Formats: sequence, structure tokens, C-alpha cells
Amino acid sequence: ARPMTMMQRREALATIGAAGIALGLPAPATSAAASRKPARLRPGDRVALVKPAGFNADDFDLQLTIEAITAMGLVPVPGPHWKDRFGYLAGTDRDRAADLNAAFADDSISAILAVRGGWGSARILPLLDWKTIRANPKLLVGFSDITALHLAIQARAGFPTIHGPNAGSSWSRYSYGAFRDLVFDGKLPLYRNLPGDDDRLVQRKGRTRTIRPGKAEGRLLGGNLTVLAHLVGTPWLPSFKGAILFIEDVDEAEYRIDRMLTQLGQAGILGGLAGVVFGQCTDCSAKGGGSGFTLFDVLRQHLEPLGIPAYSGAMFGHVDDQFSLPVGCRAEIAADAGTIRLLESPVA
Repeated sequence: ARPMTMMQRREALATIGAAGIALGLPAPATSAAASRKPARLRPGDRVALVKPAGFNADDFDLQLTIEAITAMGLVPVPGPHWKDRFGYLAGTDRDRAADLNAAFADDSISAILAVRGGWGSARILPLLDWKTIRANPKLLVGFSDITALHLAIQARAGFPTIHGPNAGSSWSRYSYGAFRDLVFDGKLPLYRNLPGDDDRLVQRKGRTRTIRPGKAEGRLLGGNLTVLAHLVGTPWLPSFKGAILFIEDVDEAEYRIDRMLTQLGQAGILGGLAGVVFGQCTDCSAKGGGSGFTLFDVLRQHLEPLGIPAYSGAMFGHVDDQFSLPVGCRAEIAADAGTIRLLESPVA
């Protein structure tokens, strides 16, 4: 399902204070490499289906989700509240958090797949049982709003998670193959965009653009730019020092991308990076034109002065065919070639 509009998202962000329940937070986690990793998936494994953010308006979407996960050879286990609705959320904060806590605590559950994004994951972060999560590393899979969970787990639990399709995504053949290679087979793929198939002398589809050439190595951290930017100043961000930042977004005009990158820069996040990969920005243009700067102009203005390898156009984000990126694991990027080479498996 498509995420809510940006206007709805911004209105929702204003309510986060209501969810900021004062709970004791555990000490920040060590890096994923130093922590116990989740087990790789095997056919017949039970996987929890949770909704930490938005709801599905049509139950047929849930049927398709069950069928897709079953087709992978896995056993889908929907959370007790996965059909709930509370405004634009998939149930109350406490109920959504309870499903996630139960999935981490259940020894029969091998992995946790978010059904969809939208908005709401950040609201439940103070309600999660971080002691139990840290003691039970499991693959959490999803993207978009699930970025809040990926980054919080890096900050508070320190094991790898997977920025990849949500359980309710369309699961193209490519996306499933990338996911399976990583979490079933434990492979270390080299990610390069699929070649374009237009009937043209020069291909335009699938192209990457170098912002600053070179290679860089570091652990992968990132996800949705809007979600990341709104976690600045909270306890839920890990250190980005020496990391490769990967970011994507949807339905954001160029000036809003500019605004969020400005925030990351002034918060000190961009300055300590080893490299940057900007993925797909779906429908990211000012309505009616006349934005002044192109998206690439904005990226170059913020990333080129960092003096680190950076490129844009990688295949992850709100698109059908996407890489599965292990958050917290080491990788090498080659900005000239537009590639991401994984150096560390997220699974034991």
C-alpha cells in the first residue's frame, strides 16, 4: 500500500510528543559486527507479520501478503493486532508495540516482517522491550517508515536488520531473489542496477550518477530520509561516524529534500560519513514545476563538499525492484561504477 501523503505525515509528526512516554533506556549498543547475529532463514521457519505503522484498508492486501510469504516456503504468523485500525495507524501504540515485543520474545519465531510502512513506528519506540529485543536478535525486514525501527535497533540492540521489501510489497522476482540470496543463503552480493530495456540508442532507465568518485567502506546505515531526519535529537539514532549512509524517499519536493539534508548536515551526521548512496526518490518533484533546483542539484550541493565517494540512483526505495540492504553490516561502495558490495553477512 502507498504511504500517506506528506501533508498527513507532517501532521502526524506533530503528535509524536504524545507517544514519548518516559521510560528508562538501555545503554547504546555496540556495532552489529560485535553482536550475535540473527539466524538465517530456512524453509518452514515461522515468521511474524506485524504492523508498526499504518493500516491496510483492504483485507485482500493481507491475503496477498499471506500468499507471498507462504510462496517463499515460510510460515506466516500474523500478530494479534494486525487487522486493527486506530485513525491512520494499525491499532494503538501499545497494541502495535505489544505485537513487536511478543514476536521478539517468542522462540518459535525466526524473523519479523513489517507488512507496510506509512507512519507510526517512531511512536512505539519508547514502548518496546529493549532488553528482550537485545537478547533475541532476529531479522526485522521492511522499509520506508520501518527505518525508525532499523535505526533504533542499531542504537539500542546492535544486530543487523534488513532494509528491503515490506511483507505486503509486490515482491518482484528480482526483489525476492536479492532477499533470498542474503537471508536464506548468506551470500555477499555485489549490487548493481539492472540494465535498462528501453528501445533507445542510449539507455536512460537504471542509470546511476556519480556525485563524487571513489570507493568507500563502512557499515550501512540509513533508510527513508524523512524518517531519519525526524529522529535527529532523539535517543534512537546510532553513531554515523565512518558509516555509509543510504537514503531514499517518496513524494518529497526538491526543497524538502534540501531542507532535510541541511538538517542532517547541521546536526553533524553528514560530516563523519565514509560515503553516501542516494537511492530512488519516487515522485520527488515540485508540483507544477518551477522548483529552481533539480534533485541532483540538491544532492550535489550537500554531498560533493563532504569530499567522500557518493552516487545517486541506486535500486532501493519505493520501487518494485530493490536491493536488500543489511543495516549495520559492512559494505564497500564504488561511486563511479554505481555498486554496493556487501562485506559482511547479516545472518549467522
